[in-house]
Amino acid sequence: MTYHSGSRAVQDRLGVREFADHVGRGIGQGIRPVAAAFLGLQPLLVLGAADPASGAVWASPVTGEPGFVRATGPRQISVAGGVRPDDPLAPALAAEGTPVGTIALDPRTRRRMRLDGHARPTPRGFAITADQVFSNCPKYLQRRESYERLDRAPKPARRSTELTASQSEFVAKADTFFLATVHEHGADASHRGGNPGFVRVDSPGELSWRDYPGNSMFLTLGNLSLDPRAGLLFLDWESGTTLQLTGTASTEFAADGERTVRFRVKEAVETPSALPLRWSAPAYSPANPEPAR
Repeated sequence: MTYHSGSRAVQDRLGVREFADHVGRGIGQGIRPVAAAFLGLQPLLVLGAADPASGAVWASPVTGEPGFVRATGPRQISVAGGVRPDDPLAPALAAEGTPVGTIALDPRTRRRMRLDGHARPTPRGFAITADQVFSNCPKYLQRRESYERLDRAPKPARRSTELTASQSEFVAKADTFFLATVHEHGADASHRGGNPGFVRVDSPGELSWRDYPGNSMFLTLGNLSLDPRAGLLFLDWESGTTLQLTGTASTEFAADGERTVRFRVKEAVETPSALPLRWSAPAYSPANPEPAR
């Protein structure tokens, strides 16, 4: 199933169904050799799924030495290790058959790959059987030339029901975040990028951003049209701090077709030094629009 009714409704509303069908031909179930090679070079994988107990949707990072994510079959990847024991998605990855979306993003080459499927625990981590595998264009991806792996341990997570002043500043300065959504048959993880300020903090409990023009598939907005649950992940690419948010999101459509997504925070989890990776400073994508004032 390339597109469900939610994505089709958005495509039809914006008059892009024919183009979406053309782009959708690039979606498959198999992991091609070039995709397998790409995965094997990555030190970071982002997951999106729903907590089986609360139903809350979260986006979570997993890191390891290149090779920790491997294609182990025509439709399967295996991940060595996993999320931290206190990560909101730890229960989901411990269950059999959890719908999960993944995105591997390489700032060095401005390439990204998405694989959506169902996860199962393994003795060394977890495996995912793919339902959909596809790549996206480099639009709105910031280039970071290199990274180094540091010997640092995560500090205790801070949980709250809205953003603190420092977290609001963190979001306002971000040039990248990851967005997890779900639908009846699965889950998806995607990327959003722009110049700092592209995400607005409208209040301690609400964020908003413009939905920039993309590939017209509208997988994320399609999911949100049917199920408003969503999870956001912000990374500090230097300090390794992560900010995970769960809540609900909705899309506002202007008469000219421009779109704004509004996200309402239900819970926030900030983990200082969560990731051992420190990336070089970004070169912003030339496709980034100037943030609205």
